[in-house]
Amino acid sequence: MTRRKAVIIPAVLLSLGALAGVAVATPAMGTTTGNTAETLPASTPTPPSTSSVVEAIERSAHTLRGTDPEGSLRDLDALGRMVRGAEVVGLGEATHGSRDFFRMKHRVFRYLVEEKGFRSFSLELPWSSGIRINDYVLRGKGDLKDIARDEFQGAYRIWNNQDYLDLIEWMRDYNRQHPKDPVQFMGDDMGYAGPELYERVNSYVARDQPRLRARVAELYRGLPPTTDAATYYDQYLQLPLAERKERAERTGKVYELLRKQGPGAGADRQRHLWAVQHARAIHQMAEGFAFDITDETQVAAMMRYRDQVMAENVAWWHRHTGDRVLLSAHNTHVSYDSFDERYPKTQGAFLRDALGKDYVSVGFSFYEGSFKAFGADDNVMRTYSVGAAKPGSNEETLDKARQEDYILDMRTAPNSARAWLNTSHATWNIGAGWPDPTEYKAAPAKAHDILIHLHDVEATTYLGAP
Repeated sequence: MTRRKAVIIPAVLLSLGALAGVAVATPAMGTTTGNTAETLPASTPTPPSTSSVVEAIERSAHTLRGTDPEGSLRDLDALGRMVRGAEVVGLGEATHGSRDFFRMKHRVFRYLVEEKGFRSFSLELPWSSGIRINDYVLRGKGDLKDIARDEFQGAYRIWNNQDYLDLIEWMRDYNRQHPKDPVQFMGDDMGYAGPELYERVNSYVARDQPRLRARVAELYRGLPPTTDAATYYDQYLQLPLAERKERAERTGKVYELLRKQGPGAGADRQRHLWAVQHARAIHQMAEGFAFDITDETQVAAMMRYRDQVMAENVAWWHRHTGDRVLLSAHNTHVSYDSFDERYPKTQGAFLRDALGKDYVSVGFSFYEGSFKAFGADDNVMRTYSVGAAKPGSNEETLDKARQEDYILDMRTAPNSARAWLNTSHATWNIGAGWPDPTEYKAAPAKAHDILIHLHDVEATTYLGAP
């Protein structure tokens, strides 16, 4: 297996780049010639001139005053009109390690909470980690720095940055002031199932379904984590494929057993509902890791399963809490159009299927700047920088508009701009692993409804171990 293809699965889980043992690399960015070049048919219409595209974008763009989450939010009223009555808003990021994307998410979430009645923030993070953070957000349980150190590990350690901790602390402060109308935090991902989930399922069974206690205990035998999160899933992926499949069979049996059993006479239906979902999250991890991670086709199937899981978890949360949700993930996941063959169908596409117009996708672009990322060769976290976007790329054209930072509703842009926005061009697509030699191409309007363009971005302040 070549180094180009030697990518570890925890990295894959965050659209990251490179450790060892998986047959494909994951999205990062496009600056060099890669494997996604397009051949346009001879009958392709002559594209509009760059100047006419830029002029059309300028007429439609709404200027942003910045990314600082504090202070006035009036410039986001335009985004509020674009979002309209959406129940779930997917908000992407063009890198996994730039503070401006994270601060802008904080700013947008604050606006949606205060002006549009949104009440949940969903992150590309395991369900069990989200449950623990939500306990802090709702009830102040634990110390946030300790929680972040415990839960933001392995592939997810990129989230251990000051900007996300600031957002979570804002949520906690909001709930102190609005105890009867709180905001919530959820993790929608499948990359880890912490001991809290097993404890919650077992506690439910002991209380409400005691006759199932021995059966569930036997099926879960040896599965709850006894190490830190990073060690657990590193070791899990070293298990033989047959053993990982056998574990998935066991977790699936618990999930089906509880789901079909029902809450029982006199039992609390909400308690049963959440116990089943916790069991489902445990099974999602086991099922996700039961693919053959040495086979490219299987890894693509795994990534499709993963995006489906993330979408289903967000839809479940929205349905059962009644909360309108801001969904935070990489551009790749919140989009409708998969511009990478390793992602056969995206979370955004699944959510559009499930929610229709109640889901709106917002992508990010940027012209130049810096970001934190894992080294592709050594998995060490560092700050990297990229210069001006290449000529002819999405970002180079977008940045020619007179507005430095702006919001653009691509659904209502003038025809000359929409034709360009619906055509694929080279694009920044930086995951959490760097460098990635692949050149990615995307058509912004096929991927998202709305675009937030920033001229430059800075690396986030990382708080974890390198």
